[in-house]
Amino acid sequence: MNGNKNYISGGDAVKKKDNKRNKLLVTVICILVMGWGIWQFTSMASRYDGAEAVWIKIPNGATKASVTDSLTKALGEAYGRKVAGYWGGNPAKSRGAYLVEPGERAINIARRLDNGNQTPIKLTFNNVRTLDQLAGRLSARMDWNDKDFIKAFAEEADALGVSQPILLGRMMPDTYEVYWTADPRKVIQKILKNHDSFWTEERRAKAKTLGLTPDEVGIIASIAEEETAKADERGKVARLYINRLHRGMKLQADPTVKYALGDFSIRRVGGAMLDTDSPYNTYRYEGLPPGPIRIPDRRTLQAVLDAPLHDYIYMCAKPDFSGYHDFTSDYAVHQRNAAAFRKALDARGIKL
Repeated sequence: MNGNKNYISGGDAVKKKDNKRNKLLVTVICILVMGWGIWQFTSMASRYDGAEAVWIKIPNGATKASVTDSLTKALGEAYGRKVAGYWGGNPAKSRGAYLVEPGERAINIARRLDNGNQTPIKLTFNNVRTLDQLAGRLSARMDWNDKDFIKAFAEEADALGVSQPILLGRMMPDTYEVYWTADPRKVIQKILKNHDSFWTEERRAKAKTLGLTPDEVGIIASIAEEETAKADERGKVARLYINRLHRGMKLQADPTVKYALGDFSIRRVGGAMLDTDSPYNTYRYEGLPPGPIRIPDRRTLQAVLDAPLHDYIYMCAKPDFSGYHDFTSDYAVHQRNAAAFRKALDARGIKL
């Protein structure tokens, strides 16, 4: 080494260069961290502050303006516009229903809309008698109308090779999770899977023992449900109609007359009503009607399968209006029971 104090060795020069590079790298990292922190603080501060969760629904055919309007109405003017600002602006891609919870960040809501990450809705129905009623109940909760559902229902019935009344009886009441935009036929198929899972080999064997198919069990269950609101009596009612079938008797079930007339408010069946020309009128036509007169509940289906043995073939509502019935296998006794009930109806002024 010479005595020149200004001389810098090659190793020192490299070290000095590395130090400068490291300082630059640290500076860049600090800037990125600060930027991320600012962004995080800003987005964290931008949260939905509503007291309750709200739904945002973007229907088929929505525009960017209508989506923005939906956001502001659901989330408030300022916050809704903030979400709209983050949102990519493609209504077709964002079509769906989204539940926004209190405290959710605007950026996250916008991302869900952009990715079409919908929130499933709960689709519940019961106490349904007709296809029109079912279409109305379901369409009110979905992004399609009654006509869309009825068309899909007809297509599914054709594909399965069954009548629409029979298919209706297979639409088991329950709560189903579906997306708001789900195709109506896919929804129908999802509901039918519930029916199929109910009809295990064991239950099918029970139906066969009764001399019935699963669909025929459904028809009897529907009549039993209409005959009595008392769940603990439905199996007994079902057995009565099974007894009549086995004896070759007409069912003569009053609820089938109401169904044939399309008037479910009737409280007193008789007279010319019994002559109504409809395959659903079991006073006029023998055997089971062509389909259920309401969509039966799974518990009633099970009650039919487990119907207690008895030899009753007549029933009449009790005159105390308790909702229960008097049963007998003796026609004379039945006539006395019927007379007592008619007297009770007259006393209350019930004509129809």
